[in-house]
This record gives sequence, C-alpha cells and structure tokens, in this order.
Amino acid sequence: MALYKNEIPILEYDDSKVAVIMPTHENLNISLPEKAVFAFLEDEIDKYARIHNLTPVAHFISVTKKYPVYVVNYKGEQICLCQAPMGSAPSAQIMDWLIGYGVKKVIAAGSCGALVDLPENMFLVPRKALRDEGTSYHYLPPSRFVEIPLHMLEAIEQAMSRLQLPYTECITWTTDGFYRETREMIAYRKQEGCFVVEMECAALAACAKFRGIDFGQILFTADTLANVDAYDERDWGADSFEKALYICLDIISEC
Repeated sequence: MALYKNEIPILEYDDSKVAVIMPTHENLNISLPEKAVFAFLEDEIDKYARIHNLTPVAHFISVTKKYPVYVVNYKGEQICLCQAPMGSAPSAQIMDWLIGYGVKKVIAAGSCGALVDLPENMFLVPRKALRDEGTSYHYLPPSRFVEIPLHMLEAIEQAMSRLQLPYTECITWTTDGFYRETREMIAYRKQEGCFVVEMECAALAACAKFRGIDFGQILFTADTLANVDAYDERDWGADSFEKALYICLDIISEC
C-alpha cells in the first residue's frame, strides 16, 4: 500500500483498499444479484417497476432522496435495477454501494451532449472516457483517460448488433463542470477525439476497475454543442429513455 503525494491535491492517490467508511458500513442484510443496470434515465426504472409489479429490495438513502433498488427476472437472469443520480461523485457512491452488496457486472445508460455534428437520439458506446472530473482520481492513479474493458465493449456491441441497433464507438469527455464547457475547451476536447460530453462515465469506470468488477455504458445524444454559437438543447434525448432501459436489460442478460 502506498500514498502518492502531489502539490495538486486531486492528483494525490492512496491505493489502499480499506477506507474509514466502507460501502457496506451499514451492515445491511442485502444480497444483490451479480448483474445490474444502473441508469441515468429519469423515472424509467420506477415506471418499469410499476408495470412489472416490482417492490424495492433495498434503498440507498442520501440527503436528497431515497433511491429504490429493484430485482427483476429478465430472460431467466436475476438483474438489479437502480436509478443513477446525475454527477460523478453521487453516482460512483451508489454504484460502489451496489458492488459492496454483491453486484459484479454493471451496464449504465444515459444521455450525452454532442460535440460534433450528431443527430439527437443516436446511440454511442464509449471505449474510453477523458477524466475531467474529480471522483475517478480517488479510485485510480492520475491518467488522462480510463478505458472500458475490451470484453465489455465487445459484449455491448454484439448485443447492439443482435438487436439491429446502429451505434458508434466513441471517446467521451466526462466533466463536473456543466456550466464550464467553454468554446476553447470544447475545441480542445474535439481535437483529442471526444465526440460527446457527459458527467459520469470516467468515475464509474474507475470505480469498477478499482473494485475489480465489469463495467460498460451506452450513451444517447441529447443536446448539442457542435455549434458553439447556437447551443441547442433539442429535446434532451427524450425519445431514447425507455428504449435505453430495455437495451441495457438485453445487454446485461447476455453478458
């Protein structure tokens, strides 16, 4: 074990697996399935739960709200379903908690902003995420990118092909600063090959790698920053929310 110090605090890293507060510190009597869908999809998971008469098996209790955790039998597989909160820190906290109680394979889904000329509701599969947020640096040593494991990338893309859903591989820019996506920074990120921007992928991928579990994500385009002189919210990818949930269930059931 080692503590790596740096003049810049965010670049300091402790590789110890033991923290003062562990994800299972509450010692809840919970045993979750190994497979999970962790989705940034507004109320789609709760709607799915109501339709299929699911009741929560647990709740993650935060200062803002309680996040219900469901378990569904989907195509013969027991799958954990949990709504993900926006942002790298809260989403990684809940995913780490899910891992602590048994989850070993996660497929996430959420919207993203287009940095290049992409239509709304287009599906993308990130192969790596640029770490422009804070949370990933608490799980992995400093680096510019965190990569999605190749076997998870292949599993996602094979499932998308089986479902006959067009998709594009991409590099995503994960940032904490929604209101700090400046003209210059957008141009810089595009030069590095980033097609889209979102707020969680790098943190979740780092958390998964640190905990030794499998992680992959699908994204769909919502607003667009391709033209920095005419930012367009479009419809925030609303047409893809329900579809994305079912895609995730199909992917994780086959993983």
